[in-house]
Parts: sequence; structure tokens; C-alpha cells
Amino acid sequence: MKNRNLNNHDNWKTPKELYDKLNEEFNFDFDPCPLNSTFDGLSIKWGTSNFINPPYSRILKEQFIRKAYQESLSGKICVMLLPVSTSTKIFHEIILPNCEIRFLKGRVKFEGINTFGEKVINKCGMHDSMICIFKPTNKNKKEF
Repeated sequence: MKNRNLNNHDNWKTPKELYDKLNEEFNFDFDPCPLNSTFDGLSIKWGTSNFINPPYSRILKEQFIRKAYQESLSGKICVMLLPVSTSTKIFHEIILPNCEIRFLKGRVKFEGINTFGEKVINKCGMHDSMICIFKPTNKNKKEF
């Protein structure tokens, strides 16, 4: 069993092939949380078509999910790469009722710095992954 108490990092790069496939479909013009970002993607306005691979720490991940939902209410597309976690409150209150969900076959292989401080490529995540697509809407939905 993996030691889940290790000092994990939130900076993991989306595989180019996965990003390119999604970009071909959605024509992204903004990434609010790129690898090694120098800005706070939660405090700025997003583009028209956004790709979001948020930090997977619970608090930041939930903040980016809420922000993506809010941005979709203002007419923007927000495509998120997220770990599958279907038992959570945020999944049932925000993700499931408000977006298209695509479960990915197999685990996504990321690039980043492991718990030993070494750069690694093709590092499988600890969870299965899903693509969550918040599409523009003019509905009066509840804010979270």
C-alpha cells in the first residue's frame, strides 16, 4: 500500500497527448493553473475556453471546481481534469448536476517532482481520472 502521508506536491503536468486531444475539441484560450504558475488563477477572470488541471490538494481542488462552475455561469467553457471521487459532497452538489463527465480509461501519467525531489515522467496518479466539462449556461443556478 502506498504511503499517503508523504509530502506530495501539487505541480503535475498534464500529458501533452491528453491536453492536445481536448484542445482540438475545445480550442482553449486560457489555463488558470498552469504548471509552476506565477499568478493566482482563483483571483482573476478566466478566458472563454479554459483548461483546468487544478492542484489535487482538497481545498485548492474544491476552490477551482467552484470557480469553474461560476465561470460557466458567466458564459465560459471550463474543462477540468480531476481525480475520480464520486462520494464527495462537491461531486454531488456541483459536478454531477452541472457538467458533462467523461471517465478516462486507465490512470493518467503525469510529469513532475516526486516525493523524493526527483523529476519523473509517466507517473501514474493515485486515483482514476475524469474530465468534467462545465458548459456555458444562462440558467439561474445556485451559487456555492
